Amino acid sequence: MAKAEIGLVGLAVMGANLATNIAEKGFRIAIHNRTAARIPEVLTQAGALAGNMVGCDSAEALVAAIAPPRAIIIMVKAGAPVDAVIRQFLPLLEKGDMLIDAGNANFHDTRRRAEELKDTGIGFVGMGVSGGEEGARHGPSIMVGGPAKSYQRIGPVVEAISAKHKGVPCAAHVGPDGAGHFVKTVHNGIEYADMQMIAEIYGLLRASRKDAEMGQLFQRWNAGPLESYLIEITGKILQTADPETGNPMVGEIVDSAGQKGTGRWTVIEALTLGQSASTIEAAVGARSWSADRNARGAGAAALDAGAIGDDAPAQADLEQALLAAKIIAYSQGFSLLLAADREYGWRLDLARIAEIWREGCIIRSALLDEMASAARAGLPHGHLILSEPFAVRLNAALPALRRVVATSAASGQPAPALAAALAYYDTMRQARGTTNLIQAQRDFFGAHGFERLDGRTGQHGPWAMG
Repeated sequence: MAKAEIGLVGLAVMGANLATNIAEKGFRIAIHNRTAARIPEVLTQAGALAGNMVGCDSAEALVAAIAPPRAIIIMVKAGAPVDAVIRQFLPLLEKGDMLIDAGNANFHDTRRRAEELKDTGIGFVGMGVSGGEEGARHGPSIMVGGPAKSYQRIGPVVEAISAKHKGVPCAAHVGPDGAGHFVKTVHNGIEYADMQMIAEIYGLLRASRKDAEMGQLFQRWNAGPLESYLIEITGKILQTADPETGNPMVGEIVDSAGQKGTGRWTVIEALTLGQSASTIEAAVGARSWSADRNARGAGAAALDAGAIGDDAPAQADLEQALLAAKIIAYSQGFSLLLAADREYGWRLDLARIAEIWREGCIIRSALLDEMASAARAGLPHGHLILSEPFAVRLNAALPALRRVVATSAASGQPAPALAAALAYYDTMRQARGTTNLIQAQRDFFGAHGFERLDGRTGQHGPWAMG
């Protein structure tokens, strides 16, 4: 029997779909799962494609089934389970083989694993895969981090199974060690912000419009500058009825959102690198607040909304406000990528990353073509919002964002991500802000010193102490 060209461990839905995708693209793949009963289930589900799949009931059988140099994709839960798989397979592999973690790993873990394996002769690759179950099956966006020579081995498979934008694979080698998983983390952070902003617009709309009407509005928006996967599915969601009650399906769902950690990791890394990811931080915070349903129920009874206005935002304002906030969220994500690039020396290509995100992933958007062009031309001071085409868009849309944020405040409807986007914009447009007072305060209570406008550093003030 012919040897498999690649292997995969972990046959939950994502792993099974990715394996079937690989088989469909003509590559022979060996598959293994800790619970062996899952293997025949996947082979049965694959139908005719099972002819390109080799079920292996042990780690030893999987390694024996793959042609060297072996490449094995790990699709198990992030964290300790990945380390367990590495420990299981390491004694079975030979120099030149490689392990590929394709889960939602923390990039620090990926860097640690790459360092631990560097002297073993076994390559280690951290591969970010975006697109959910559907993407894994039919074409995800793939961000690969690791040695360039490792990508040469797996590149043909990765690019074949990826989504395509006008025939161009939405997959690439983005940098060494943890670069792929970091890029995926930032992708997910932007995703958090984008979803939260859409939810805030929904919150402003639902007081005066029926769900189906809102769905049609999002559907129309998806034909304009907001065209994106998340706007598209929001339109469909809001027009879907619950088959049990006949009511709008969205109205039957508990308003408490889960999270898998990548949004929180994005915020942590932004703070560590001295960057602002305020829109993402607002989105992560909103999900955390959503989980505290009992307290919110008590708050509904105990806390007064104050004077509430009744002016509903215009549809055109909502569209433009969402567009402006979306651009700012992407800009913060790109700035974070550049900060990590400086810190870790990854040599990230922002233009190529934007191109990878054009199809297959959750944040795919019509704006990404323009973002790729702007990145290729060079982002002024590392900020997408300072690139001329996006500065022009923002300047045109900002009056609408101001009106929407003001209306949300006046009506008692929380819009933390939209407000964070506006605050960031206003901070970035001020050549002289107010942090000089903070520096004075720090010097007053802690003698931290400050820099004067004339360039002198390490200065202290003659503060009145009485």
